[in-house]
Amino acid sequence: MSAITVVPLGEYLSTVYRPDREYVDGQLLERNLGEWDHARLQGLLYGFLLKHEKEWKILVVPEQRVQVKPTRFRVPDITVLTGPAPVDIVRTPPFLCIEILSPDDRIKEMQTRIDDYLEFGVSYVWLIDPATRRATVYTRDGVSEVRDGILATRNPDIRVILGELD
Repeated sequence: MSAITVVPLGEYLSTVYRPDREYVDGQLLERNLGEWDHARLQGLLYGFLLKHEKEWKILVVPEQRVQVKPTRFRVPDITVLTGPAPVDIVRTPPFLCIEILSPDDRIKEMQTRIDDYLEFGVSYVWLIDPATRRATVYTRDGVSEVRDGILATRNPDIRVILGELD
């Protein structure tokens, strides 16, 4: 059994990691970086949302630190804000956090991450499988599988047709 190394919060906040890492209660968590399917879908989705920033009155950023609890920092693949831009780290609940599955992602860890977002006050969490383009939408009201390939939110009304992202 390997020993767990606890990293002080101040050290995490003052260190640049490439790629960035999540921080959960003193532990640094390496993010499972995707391969082609993951990277391609992330880029397409980011570009699509970026083109609609003014229309939907949103701010879109990839791989931005989000402080979900005093000692928990998550790094969603894409973060969508409806409020002002943060100074550095997002410390108020984003409107939407998007996670794109990587081959090494584990369901239990992904569910913990989604729970962190929802408990923090994130309105929508989209979980997308880049290989199949199947998606699941999580809100405080429940979970729904996207069967028609259309991801949507309300207020602002964001609409993404996964099949059209190529």
